[in-house]
Amino acid sequence: MDTKRIGVIVGSLRKESFNKKMAQALVKIAPENLEMEMVEIGQLSMYNQDYDENPPQDWVQFRNQIKDFDAILFVSPEYNRSIPGVLKNAIDIGSRPYGHSVWDGKPAGIITVSVGAIGGFGSNHHLRQCLAYLNMPCLPQPEAYIGGASTLFGKNGEITVPAVSELALKFINTFTSWVERNSTQLVPVKNKKSAQASQHTPH
Repeated sequence: MDTKRIGVIVGSLRKESFNKKMAQALVKIAPENLEMEMVEIGQLSMYNQDYDENPPQDWVQFRNQIKDFDAILFVSPEYNRSIPGVLKNAIDIGSRPYGHSVWDGKPAGIITVSVGAIGGFGSNHHLRQCLAYLNMPCLPQPEAYIGGASTLFGKNGEITVPAVSELALKFINTFTSWVERNSTQLVPVKNKKSAQASQHTPH
């Protein structure tokens, strides 16, 4: 089984982020054929289309980093029933300029972690909507909306709730199979004739 490089993007910048702890826990339990790498997004300047022809260096570095991955794992909280601004900014930077999206064709997985009972459901599904447009096949099952985040982790960041540990293991193993099936078979959308019908217009 070939080794797959996975970029892990956390949608929270907080030092003690529950989502960061979940991401780190997933890295630890990932199968040997997944080479997981955390991707920082807090340093990215805000996307501005005026800079598409002469992008800031932080955009260039980020885009080049994402290009090298076979798949992307998103681990994110929910802010106001949607995607954190810092994560949306990273998605926008990677998707532009039109026709040069670094996300195109990369399989994806999503886990949302929240202190609330619904586990970031709104953020999870808003992110899925973005990924569908970006031509990123997103793992459909198991869905992972994890609530009660303040009680999930021990002092060393380990998951202490057995049911959540089981879900995390099932998720990462299923994600591995998903990446294997989709990372070499997908035809990038920019090569399809239908892509002309969904072009971004300047804004």
